[in-house]
Amino acid sequence: MEGFGGAFTEAAAVTWQGLSPERQQDVLRDYFDSSQGHGYTLCRVHMNSCDFALGNYAHVETPGDVDLTSFSIDRDRRALLPFIKAAQQVAQQPIKLLASPWSPPAWMKSNGQMNRGGHLLPQYRQAWARCYVRFIQEYALEGVPIWAVSVQNEPAATQSWDSCLYSAEEERDFVRDYLGPELAQAGLGHIRIVIWDHNRDHLVQRASTVYSDPEAAKYVWGAGFHWYGEPHFEQVQLTHDAWPDKQLLFTEGCQEGGPHTGSWDLGERYAHNIINDLNRWTVGWIDWNLVLDDTGGPNHVGNLCSAPILIDTAHDALLHQSSFYYLGHFSRFIKPGARRVLCAASRQDLECTAFVNPDGSVAVVVMNRTEAAIRFALRCDGVETTTELPPRSIASYLK
Repeated sequence: MEGFGGAFTEAAAVTWQGLSPERQQDVLRDYFDSSQGHGYTLCRVHMNSCDFALGNYAHVETPGDVDLTSFSIDRDRRALLPFIKAAQQVAQQPIKLLASPWSPPAWMKSNGQMNRGGHLLPQYRQAWARCYVRFIQEYALEGVPIWAVSVQNEPAATQSWDSCLYSAEEERDFVRDYLGPELAQAGLGHIRIVIWDHNRDHLVQRASTVYSDPEAAKYVWGAGFHWYGEPHFEQVQLTHDAWPDKQLLFTEGCQEGGPHTGSWDLGERYAHNIINDLNRWTVGWIDWNLVLDDTGGPNHVGNLCSAPILIDTAHDALLHQSSFYYLGHFSRFIKPGARRVLCAASRQDLECTAFVNPDGSVAVVVMNRTEAAIRFALRCDGVETTTELPPRSIASYLK
């Protein structure tokens, strides 16, 4: 396991900044403190704007600036970087950051805008690849190291917000001919490259196109995926089975369509997905926005969503959702470096996963999504105990 975490977005950062100093510390403790909170160690940040920014922006706004002389992360210094740095101060371990672009600058694209899809123009592929290098370098100067980059957030979706389309062949060629070589030439070959970064349904197809090219595959650490649409957990298993040397990373998931304040279904959706992904060789799991306001925003195109901690901005209050507590059953007990071990339930209504942590402790997470209590025996290394899960509940067991 690489770890668990959530996304630093401009929307989350601005919402966090609007809290009192005391409540700001509460958020940081709840997510990043490994003794009192979730102990998050694996997070995501957007490169250029995303839908959960306050508007479209790019780090190179000057049209035609292929030399990147106008490259700047000043926008990130307003809210994003202060939020990340504050989290670093609380976390007892380094935070691994995945950087993902939602769109290249508008002038690099076929549709001349950051929103509504479009493609990266061929003549700007090298300049765009160099933007990743500059972003990594500028963040490093701020004391915020980047651990990995994905090529493109949701490259098969034309959205009303920041988006850009890549066919599997275009992504393969961009990694092989531009992004991989540019990172290597800049001494950043250790930065992991993650392909796809979209839903599970086409994971095998995308991986097949990229991994079948040895020159492209040598630069790629693994594939990222989201949970929107149909579950398709079999795609995760099949991708591992076909390419066991490549990693699998869950890079985004949230409850769409508003805040859903107080819903118990949120937590169950999270745990069901986490258990099924982990049991199919996923090595890290990243939630979407760390915090949002109580409308499910801000979002510059009205694409409102939920977050595990919503903020009642009028009363300076944190509203912890069921998803927050369900996430904690994994992140608090399954530590970075843990190895998954065989875990099987004899009752179909029990969903479970198990890991051995670096300190030798065994963590088992079990969920019951039915309306009835389920009594069961938990057996591990010859030790057995009998316990019971109430209806609609989750529990973690540590040995």
